[in-house]
Amino acid sequence: MRLRVLLVFIWIVCVVGCTPVPARTSAATARHPLILVSIDGFRADYLDRHETPTLAALAADGVRAEAMKPAFPTLTFPNHYTLVTGLYPDHHGIVNNRMVDRASGKVFVYKDPKTISDPSWWGGEPLWVSVEKQGLHAATMFWPGSDVAIAGMRPSEWLPFDGKLSPDQRVDQLLRWIDLPAPQRASFFTLYFEQVDHAGHDGGPDSPAVDAALREMDAALARLVDGLKRRGVFERANLVIVSDHGMTATSRERRTYLDDVLPLADVEVVSYGILAGIVPHPGKTGEVERALLAPHAHMQCSRKSELPARLHYGTNPRIPALLCLAEDGGTITAHGYENGGGHFSAGEHGYDNDDPAMRALFVAHGPDFKRGLVVPEFDNVDVYPLLAHLLDIQPQPSDGCYDAVAGMLRPDVR
Repeated sequence: MRLRVLLVFIWIVCVVGCTPVPARTSAATARHPLILVSIDGFRADYLDRHETPTLAALAADGVRAEAMKPAFPTLTFPNHYTLVTGLYPDHHGIVNNRMVDRASGKVFVYKDPKTISDPSWWGGEPLWVSVEKQGLHAATMFWPGSDVAIAGMRPSEWLPFDGKLSPDQRVDQLLRWIDLPAPQRASFFTLYFEQVDHAGHDGGPDSPAVDAALREMDAALARLVDGLKRRGVFERANLVIVSDHGMTATSRERRTYLDDVLPLADVEVVSYGILAGIVPHPGKTGEVERALLAPHAHMQCSRKSELPARLHYGTNPRIPALLCLAEDGGTITAHGYENGGGHFSAGEHGYDNDDPAMRALFVAHGPDFKRGLVVPEFDNVDVYPLLAHLLDIQPQPSDGCYDAVAGMLRPDVR
């Protein structure tokens, strides 16, 4: 009941000044297949590196945003789930890649299938669930959350995540789903690639490894486009290609070691990395706050209740009491922890979503979109009402605003 009240409140706040997502009722604006593609870690300006000719051609012939602003924190799971729910992480509950539910004591770790498969973590209603509830079919390739029985439902077609499945194999699977007989065929498809993100972590955003990963992803997109054309589907399919966040180069000199700031025996550290979440042990709150809230060279700490309103973050009970955010290029760790004593990523994300290096990709192409249009930056919560309109389904309450994206569409489609 509390969640339902919260969502109603969100909806009331959202729709002030926003047009409700309109229905598409005329034959001229019939529903077209919708393919949502995520290239994890594709920073907005990677498009200017001339390594992705297929993506550049889709952008030139369709709609491209100067950038898309991710939700805070600029991490993979929170932002992918925001894209398909239209809710900020504070509202859908996936507030970090690693988190603890205080009421139950359960732990969520994004790389652990046993923890992420628990539906109780996943609030809101992702698009594929709405699609299935409203009589259509969805087919999802590795989108975070799509292999979880959220509200007791999964997409009609889905696979558990397998990082060994190549980009080409993923495309071929999606094309096989498109080949299904009409009664079984999905209206909404998703496709997910993590290779650019991995290359950015390993080599940094300016590395040859990122260029190679961009070329690999573009080849997979070319395979998708060619497969759609051979099936006569390309001209009637809407493609929306996004990323979840950007990437920035890190520096060993900008690391902050929490155990140099305070005794780790006095706290529970829920997460290290870019956004460190910290819970003081009983009786230690005062001294922990004094240590953390003091100025630090490469991080800024705050009580969660005092975060800037623009972040839309800090009310969810899964968010730790104290948060420390690294400066651009910095990391937060401890002596002996994997990111301090051993592994060090040359590139990172998770920083303030106002950081230009965190800006994400948005490209759209298809019969419902204008051609040759470049739009200003917009928030990624606004993708959800756009997708719901393209699918002609009744959307759930969200933080997104249809007016922010309606101008991308042909006038007869709006």
